[in-house]
Amino acid sequence: MKNEIFSTVAVFQYSSEAQIIKGRLESDGIEVFLADNLTIDTDPLVSNAIGGVKLKVRSTQVVEAKQILDSIQPYAMDDDGNALKCPTCQSTHIELFSTIKDLKSFFWFIFGFLFSSLPFYTKHNYKCEVCGTEFDLK
Repeated sequence: MKNEIFSTVAVFQYSSEAQIIKGRLESDGIEVFLADNLTIDTDPLVSNAIGGVKLKVRSTQVVEAKQILDSIQPYAMDDDGNALKCPTCQSTHIELFSTIKDLKSFFWFIFGFLFSSLPFYTKHNYKCEVCGTEFDLK
């Protein structure tokens, strides 16, 4: 087999998201490779530090893969299936992410790091990709 060049077409915070999209692309005949998924499965809090799970496809299939990815709604939705809107700019390009900005999250992050365990508590917020506003649904 000759040397194949793979290109990253998407990045995900959690490997479960990447596995779902991987299955979708493979069902359309696209060869997919996941990078850093095992590291993030071991400790999900390092996802932001290492840049998430990278979904890679053959360079010859990048255009086809991006067309399929564009047809999938990647943004956050509420319990009724409606797209969330940014409170600042009303954009629907909202993503869920975990953060350790409060004291409780930081404590459990340190505890998990020191004792090589999964976190007992994580704080999740939403972030607008257009204006960068972070918010929580309350």
